[in-house]
Amino acid sequence: MEKVLEILMEIQPDADYENCTTLIDGEILDSFAILSIIGELEEAFDIEITPVDIVPENFNSAQAIWAMVQRLQEE
Repeated sequence: MEKVLEILMEIQPDADYENCTTLIDGEILDSFAILSIIGELEEAFDIEITPVDIVPENFNSAQAIWAMVQRLQEE
């Protein structure tokens, strides 16, 4: 989870990732930020994030992103 927070802070430092649950719905992260996050997550965790995974539910909070990473690591 700590690495996810580091990645998020590098890409969009002015958000409260520990408490925010509307990163996509609240337009805190735009499509460019999401693409950057995906690239960083894939490299950091050796996972592949497919278009099926790129939905707001997986990116609305740091916790949701971490849950997606853990799920993809198990696959």
